[in-house]
Amino acid sequence: MNNELFNLNISPELRLEFLKSISKAKELMAYYECAIMEVETKFKVLNKQFSLMADRNPIDSIQSRLKSPESILNKMIKRNLPLTIEAIEENLTDIAGVRVICSFLEDIYTLKKAIEKQDDIKVLMIKDYIKNPKPNGYRSLHMIVEIPIFLLNEKRPMKVEIQLRTIAMQTWASLEHQIFYKKIYPEDIIPLYKAKLLEAANISYELDRKMQDIKKETEQKIILCEPDLD
Repeated sequence: MNNELFNLNISPELRLEFLKSISKAKELMAYYECAIMEVETKFKVLNKQFSLMADRNPIDSIQSRLKSPESILNKMIKRNLPLTIEAIEENLTDIAGVRVICSFLEDIYTLKKAIEKQDDIKVLMIKDYIKNPKPNGYRSLHMIVEIPIFLLNEKRPMKVEIQLRTIAMQTWASLEHQIFYKKIYPEDIIPLYKAKLLEAANISYELDRKMQDIKKETEQKIILCEPDLD
């Protein structure tokens, strides 16, 4: 296990309690992995259907991740939650994550509506950081959903965080994460990049809007140029 776990400022008793809990949580984490697969499959099916209907794919790529024990422990401590399996499942909504990288802005909202319409998915929360970006410039559309996984003798609802963003938004978010969270740059130069990253985020968004406008214009011209077969 990562040594970061043992550098956290918590008592030995709490650490031991968490380690005992997480060692018993392998089954729960496997359920989250299954939920990720269910969500990924849904997006792959939508992408395939879209390609048949519109002769293009709205999804550039799909990424997924399962929160590490260290990240779970950090979040539980910050929120002052008991270090138990029950508290993990009841209080954390982002243990399982699926990130969908889209080609255009409108693709994000098309996929969002498609997910909302599926009767086996329950949408618990939506945060639109595209229309309402974070102060640092971060843009993405977040959905917390509950999706059933079908086990041998039961159906179990599991929570998954979905992030929908464009290629430009993903490039920006990757750079921002590398600078501010991976701690690979000297601390004294990091603040210098806040303003530059905010400017870059705004430029990226304008690029997304411009590309969206060009796409719409070309589609309209194609429709006008199509021969009338009646």
